[in-house]
Amino acid sequence: MKDIEIKRVGLDDVDELQRISKLTFYETFAAENSEENMSQYLENGFSVEKLSAELTDKDAEFYFAVLGSHVVGYLKLNFGQSQTELQDDKSLEIERIYVLKEFQGKSVGQILYNKAIDVARHKNADYVWLGVWEMNPRAIRFYKKNGFVAFDKHIFKLGADEQTDIMMRFKLAE
Repeated sequence: MKDIEIKRVGLDDVDELQRISKLTFYETFAAENSEENMSQYLENGFSVEKLSAELTDKDAEFYFAVLGSHVVGYLKLNFGQSQTELQDDKSLEIERIYVLKEFQGKSVGQILYNKAIDVARHKNADYVWLGVWEMNPRAIRFYKKNGFVAFDKHIFKLGADEQTDIMMRFKLAE
């Protein structure tokens, strides 16, 4: 989609970030999870307070994918101590690439991914890493197609449910 614009998300965008976060997460994961666990995660994981704190974190960045005047997806990146696990100064974590269901398969995720790689290069990262749910084959294929390889696993809590994420990384060219 040539008309997609990538826009850095600021604190004044927190309501739109909350809306797109809850909507894309629900669309992507509701079918495979209980309503109770989904509700709990959506409430806690995407509260205005939590998102505001993340937006003011100097080691985290959010970007919207905008088509016309509509946000159709977003990207969350973490550096340094804000990374959820590795916290390596030479790495960048892609914590989230979420796209509205109706725009999946239309290059929006790839455009957001390309932005993440640009940011990683700008920050002189050696590699990019992420965790992807083992039950999300579409996302795993996407990352493999982009050169990521699995290197470990970790637990992701969705409400009361412990789920396994495959940790994957991509080494940036020297």
